[in-house]
Amino acid sequence: MELTVVGCSGSVSGPDAAASSYLVRAPFAGGTFALVLDLGPGAMGALYRHLAPEDVGAIALTHLHPDHCLDVCAFYVGARYSPTAPWPRIPLLGPPGTRERLVAAYAVPGEDDPAGRPAGIGAHFAHQDWAPRQQVGPFRIETARVDHPVETYALRVTEDVPEGGSLVYSGDTGPCEALVELATGADLLLAEASFRDVPGNPPGLHLSGRDAAEAAQRAGVAELVLTHVPPWHDRDAVLAEARPHLDAPVSLAEPGASWTIGPR
Repeated sequence: MELTVVGCSGSVSGPDAAASSYLVRAPFAGGTFALVLDLGPGAMGALYRHLAPEDVGAIALTHLHPDHCLDVCAFYVGARYSPTAPWPRIPLLGPPGTRERLVAAYAVPGEDDPAGRPAGIGAHFAHQDWAPRQQVGPFRIETARVDHPVETYALRVTEDVPEGGSLVYSGDTGPCEALVELATGADLLLAEASFRDVPGNPPGLHLSGRDAAEAAQRAGVAELVLTHVPPWHDRDAVLAEARPHLDAPVSLAEPGASWTIGPR
């Protein structure tokens, strides 16, 4: 399978990158299946650089903070009003309350009945709450709830073929055992690194580059990619703080960068 960075700026969109969004593709049913992990502000436009968005097979949201989900509204606009509309109704996996969050964000009077009879954005997607394990096209997805102020899930995406590669995406999290356990033996860990390695970082919120590297070391991952660095931090400094703590390759996510993920 192939991982491509659509957006990687942390907490807000950045001067050179959209907010969090990642494209995972693999062969499936005679074609290619495209799974989008998170769709933060600016990511819908950036997605056009990599594929026609109507070809997306599923969207997966780690949590419902705006920097990870709000461009689902933009996706819906394309699905309903672009020249290629209507786009297929696709699965949208997320925490409980995802449909209601998007209906509130899009907020078109009369399109979605609060009594539970959606007709607009609430009806367009086939909503699925996260379960411990699920199949999405060619991918097995395992989840672990991680340490963040809202209900948030790290995702382990494995291509469902013999010796298929495995990608773990941290979502947003503070240091926690759940992430280490989910990432154990993964081919690539895509981990947020929102904090600098300084005293006084609030608990239960985000990782530093060092935190991400230490989690990757404990999990025995083959490669670490740092993402979600906000524009107010020096990205190279975050990378430098991580490198001494992992005996494996570590790099920064960049818009358009891609990795082919397979067994070690």
